[in-house]
Amino acid sequence: MAKREAAWVVRLFNRESYSEEHQELKFTLHRKMLNRVNLEALSALPEQRMREEVRVAVSRLVEEEDSPLSLVEKEQVINEVLDEVFGLGPLEPLLQDPTISDILVTGPKLVYVERSGKLYRTPVEFKDNAHLMRIIEKIVSRVGRRVDESSPMVDARLPDGSRVNAVIPPIALDGPILSIRRFGRTRLTDKDFVANLTVTQGMMDLLNACVRSRLNIIISGGTGSGKTTFLNVLSAVIPEGERIVTVEDAAELQLRQTHVARMEGRPPNVEGAGAVSIRQMVINALRMRPDRIIVGEVRGEEALDMMQAMNTGHDGSLTTIHANSPREAISRIEVMLGMANSNMSVRAIRQQITSAVDLFVQVARFSDGTRRVTHVTECVGMEGEMATTQDIFLFEKSGITPDGRVTGRFRATGVRPKFYEKLRAAGFTLPATTFQTIVELS
Repeated sequence: MAKREAAWVVRLFNRESYSEEHQELKFTLHRKMLNRVNLEALSALPEQRMREEVRVAVSRLVEEEDSPLSLVEKEQVINEVLDEVFGLGPLEPLLQDPTISDILVTGPKLVYVERSGKLYRTPVEFKDNAHLMRIIEKIVSRVGRRVDESSPMVDARLPDGSRVNAVIPPIALDGPILSIRRFGRTRLTDKDFVANLTVTQGMMDLLNACVRSRLNIIISGGTGSGKTTFLNVLSAVIPEGERIVTVEDAAELQLRQTHVARMEGRPPNVEGAGAVSIRQMVINALRMRPDRIIVGEVRGEEALDMMQAMNTGHDGSLTTIHANSPREAISRIEVMLGMANSNMSVRAIRQQITSAVDLFVQVARFSDGTRRVTHVTECVGMEGEMATTQDIFLFEKSGITPDGRVTGRFRATGVRPKFYEKLRAAGFTLPATTFQTIVELS
């Protein structure tokens, strides 16, 4: 496995292209090109024509250089200068690779990627902090945001929907930090999840029936566990005729329905005003005649409005939350509801949660990079002062093979959920074996 990983890095990157001499040549050509070509005048042309004009100009500059470059090296330099002008510089080869899910830049000389759930260091480098800052400023300016010493942290997104977070000095001590969370170009389906052993067919059948029956579902998990991806897959079975309103801090949901009203939060402007919070958008969503409300992630006071929406006729709502287990998800929601209304008693808070939420779906990423649904847990109700839950499906890890693969089994607990009558009333009947199956992973 290690040899295959090393071969992948060698194929994707040419280490010589990040040598100091090569970087200096590229920036020299870049500066000369900017002095010779009026990009502002060319901007009126179609993008393809503009690229062709700049390529011709850079090719002439390369021919004028004294550096002894082969034809392959000349073409490589030309492409890299074009990446600096039209793209994101050294990051372009990474952005073109569909197998990379995260790009993590920790200063100009440290660039990592996540591929198949594992981190690898790449030979990609920026010339210096100023070079990295130019790339960050190019990203954030495209979406009308800013990053400077007065606002050193920023969220943005790329044209393909990839989520971007940047932190710059003085907050970042060793140079600018850039994180890019990418989304697959091919949309995954429930069949893909079953084939990848993320879930079993029985689990998927139950979850699809729950979504179509308008149960309220919360997907919980850690960072990078695949919560949003799983939310996208579950949302695919929402009937086309329903009006869906989505609320996100940074747009990353990829719904397939036609009638989708999308809203995205906004940070404060230079004067510190104009921010639009998730809570404000959730409240506004209730006035938009939604059939379904989907919140990308609840992380604060908006949890109260989400719970109240679920309790007041907006059935079938979906959202995600950071938590390591369904019980911990309940505890986190309790804290959020307390933040929103400190006068509520603990019992009242728990009653809000148990009456609003029907199902928790826990997803996790394992050491071998695989992602699996580890809990499908029903929120039953109150028992005294405690919120009670019952597991319907579990993934039980049993060990790790010599080559690093995680083994275990999906196990149905044998419990038929209390909400099953809601499924039957909506026209969904599952075989009894659904709640008794055990699937072993070798």
